[in-house]
Amino acid sequence: MILRLTSLPLIAIALSSCGSSNTKYEYDYVAGKSAIIRGGYALIPNDAPEAVKRAVAAGNRLQGRPYIYGGGHRFLEDRGYDCSGTTSYVLYHAGLLKGPAPSGEFRHFGESGKGEWITVYATKGHVFMSVAGLRLDTGYHEGQDGPKWSYSPRPARGYTLRHPPGL
Repeated sequence: MILRLTSLPLIAIALSSCGSSNTKYEYDYVAGKSAIIRGGYALIPNDAPEAVKRAVAAGNRLQGRPYIYGGGHRFLEDRGYDCSGTTSYVLYHAGLLKGPAPSGEFRHFGESGKGEWITVYATKGHVFMSVAGLRLDTGYHEGQDGPKWSYSPRPARGYTLRHPPGL
């Protein structure tokens, strides 16, 4: 097959739209289901499931901790955390994970798709999560130096969305 140079941009556009979604994490406030941020900490609605309350409490304990590559893998209780260490810590303390996992393994965590309360966004090289509508991430923040709650959107193209069963 011979391709002319003029047809390459059309092929590139067609291929780039195959198999990927334009998924984006966005904060959509839902009364009674969405957490809010006060002073850098997440506040959860009273009627949230216990596992979600534990996840938020665990995420709050990580606020102010520095980003450390490999942090949270050898020891769940660490002085700093990377992306998968953060996600592992929160899911472990919520009772939803048995121990630390690297980012790529989260592509097979729980069930497929967006969860009602918790969603894990995973690629081979990065993972972040949303809990009760808030994004918990170690990246994509201005001046970010570790795990942080955020309302801000983040491109999630190429990420696999997973959630704990029932949440």
